[in-house]
Amino acid sequence: MPLIHESYDSLPYVDAPLDEGSLAAARAVIDADVRSAGVDTSDLHPALIPAAQYQPQFSNFIEREHARLDGDATSKMSGIDTKRYENLEAPENTSPTSDEDRPELLEQWNKALKQAYTSSEYVEGRLTQLGLLEKFGKNAWLVGNSQLEDILKGIEAELADVRKQQEEVESMRRSHQESVHGEIQTLEGTWKKGVGRVLETEVAAEGLKQQILERRRAGAV
Repeated sequence: MPLIHESYDSLPYVDAPLDEGSLAAARAVIDADVRSAGVDTSDLHPALIPAAQYQPQFSNFIEREHARLDGDATSKMSGIDTKRYENLEAPENTSPTSDEDRPELLEQWNKALKQAYTSSEYVEGRLTQLGLLEKFGKNAWLVGNSQLEDILKGIEAELADVRKQQEEVESMRRSHQESVHGEIQTLEGTWKKGVGRVLETEVAAEGLKQQILERRRAGAV
């Protein structure tokens, strides 16, 4: 079981912000360490495909749309052509002869009849949809709005709960860091004093070493 249950690697409420000089010096040390390890940060990861080698694949429809936009960027996408169902004109009459004598004219009548059937079915379906919309559209719209409002209220409640949890975590984090602020300052001061004493001891030891060398030299003479 570990003795340390908490980590204070990041203490934004206790540590003083670093100045630009310290940040630049730290980045320089990191860059030098990376260069000494022989790592080239300009090379991409092998799993990444260079942009020059990437060739997107589009369907024929998308390719045609790209060509249309390249030709005229202001043009609109054309869907089903409805002109063939509008302004239907009947072919010429065959009177007094019959249609069997002119098969091409009979084909024109059959085509016009099919187009008329298609247009009639479309108009009938459109009228049915408009009638349903007029009868039930208002209630469906109100029910849809009510459902969207319920969804929105649920999302807002969830967002408020997340914000509350974030504030509680931030408050707990601040209180924990401020509670150890004094201890951290004491430890930092003790560490600085210890480092200072070590330096003083090394300086004194170096001075004593020089004195010993001088006395040995004097004794030798």
